[in-house]
Amino acid sequence: MEAGYPRPPYPPQQQAMPGRTASMDPVPDHGENSYKGSGRLADKRAVITGGDSGIGRAVALAYAREGADVLIAYLSEDDDARETARLVQAAKRKAVLVRGDVRQAAHCRAIIDRAVSELGGIDILVNNAAHQASFTDLQDITDEEWDLTFGVNIHAMFYLTRAAVPHMKPGASIINTASINSDDPNPTLLPYATTKGAIHNFTAGLAQLLAAKGIRVNAVAPGPIWTPLIPSTMPPDAVRTFGKNTPMKRAGQPAELATAYVMLADPLSSYVSGATVAVTGGRPFL
Repeated sequence: MEAGYPRPPYPPQQQAMPGRTASMDPVPDHGENSYKGSGRLADKRAVITGGDSGIGRAVALAYAREGADVLIAYLSEDDDARETARLVQAAKRKAVLVRGDVRQAAHCRAIIDRAVSELGGIDILVNNAAHQASFTDLQDITDEEWDLTFGVNIHAMFYLTRAAVPHMKPGASIINTASINSDDPNPTLLPYATTKGAIHNFTAGLAQLLAAKGIRVNAVAPGPIWTPLIPSTMPPDAVRTFGKNTPMKRAGQPAELATAYVMLADPLSSYVSGATVAVTGGRPFL
């Protein structure tokens, strides 16, 4: 499979934030034709933020094919969210769509309430929603941009986790999407990279805090992954060569991360907590 994935240079392309899957060239692979489930998450109930596209869609698809029902939280990308829901339903699992801004604590509580009411509970929380933007000059980072990045990437993670934990039973799993930027920050992604460092720390501390409740907390640290975030937030030259700086000389596809999220949610991974799984195309994550 690996040999068949596209390599840079990618065709010139730019999108407005937050980006759409159908406009990308090449269109990302979420595992539509490759992921085969084996019942590892049978009858689990999962909440996935940023679940409309990219990594979130690949995780939603994999979870459904492993037997889980899925709530897909997203900002405003209705067409992408409907396609993710279709993939979940094609696996004969329930899909619940919740639109809105996770920067708002009340909306995060509403997401959890919908999961409890429509799925019957929460076994897995995947904190995956993210915002990023590129800057070459510190003075170009506005107060609003700094607050927006922290609001989406770290504040929402706290709001959602705090709301979800009272509904989680021993054996439940929380998985946070960190980044290679938590360890090796890209200076042009300063606000984003800073929040990813915070997520790494949040994961490590939360794992210890929730261990007594039997709730596991882990993170996945992706390297460069080909998602709508890339053409909608990076300059043209960076998009064309995206992923070329990895040992594999290409960007990863969302489908290539799904197994990490499945493994961390699998009840058989019962002694795995406080860990970060790096999926970086060979770039070291320390």
